[in-house]
Amino acid sequence: MSLEFLWYIPNQVEAGHRGDTVAADHNSLDTLTAQALALEEYGWKGALLGAGWGRPDTFTVATALAARTTGFEPLIAIRPGYWRPANFASAAATLDQLSGGRVRINIVSGKDDLAAYGESEEDQARRYGRTKEFLQIVRRLWTRERVTYRGEHYRVTDSTVAPRITPREGRPHPPLYFGGASEAAERVAATEADVQLFWGEPLDGVRERIERLRALGAELGREHPPLEFGLRITTLVRDTTEQAWADAEAKVASMAESAGARRNSHGASGVGQQRLLDLAARGEVLDDNLYTTPGRFGGGGAGTTWLVGSAEDVAKSLRKYRDLGITHFVLSDTPYLPEIQRQGSQLLPLLVD
Repeated sequence: MSLEFLWYIPNQVEAGHRGDTVAADHNSLDTLTAQALALEEYGWKGALLGAGWGRPDTFTVATALAARTTGFEPLIAIRPGYWRPANFASAAATLDQLSGGRVRINIVSGKDDLAAYGESEEDQARRYGRTKEFLQIVRRLWTRERVTYRGEHYRVTDSTVAPRITPREGRPHPPLYFGGASEAAERVAATEADVQLFWGEPLDGVRERIERLRALGAELGREHPPLEFGLRITTLVRDTTEQAWADAEAKVASMAESAGARRNSHGASGVGQQRLLDLAARGEVLDDNLYTTPGRFGGGGAGTTWLVGSAEDVAKSLRKYRDLGITHFVLSDTPYLPEIQRQGSQLLPLLVD
């Protein structure tokens, strides 16, 4: 089973994301390029770039990094609503051609400041209905010519994207990653996505979701190649197990102090976030080394459960996810650049055949 390992580039206006130590020019092109070049040097496939209103435009950042690298593959998070499907399909096809086929796309349907860019809030059913149409149109524009589509949310007439996507071995077009834990999200993933990206849940939860999504795809008549699965998780790696846990607990203590009275006051805004927040009730450490406590202070979002230990400890846990069917891994820890290097030299050699 071929595995792919990506990192995470934060793409934030404010410095100090999740304890990153870079302050001056933290989001400059030189700083982000240094991370992308280190990812190439240490054997990573690429990196996820986060998206959301109030952050630098993700597609622009990805384009700049692709221009400064030769092998780095940006996993570009984008939102239906912020983009219209035909405009996005054209932009992504252009970048894919210019970069030699290095584009990956992560479709995000979670809540955002929609009114800031002219959209209105929709209930969950309509939000995921829109996402489904977005995915269908983008895939058709990448693989067909003279596309006409009439949906509830989007329409295109006699539309052909230029330049055309160049199919590559095992890759007819940029892969479409997708997240979401609600029933509505899973129905979209089961039929329309290429890769379902999970957050860091225990093995039993991931196993159950993989089984359900595979069954759902068969039930709904999935028309594409089999759905693949990915894991987005923080990996805190140190030379020894003891040092890793000491550093993890110190980080959480600092997070708790910073959170103060705001601890958990925000609640969860989605099913996936609530699932992570609920894990802490099962125990601070699940499976062998899945640390749930950070989610109590970090908001219950992506990367707020951690695999903690030596490189051997963390590799053993990641192999267990692989055995369930996970083939795409998006890892990270802070400070970002030193951890790209540490985990690239210590962890990846234990996982890459």
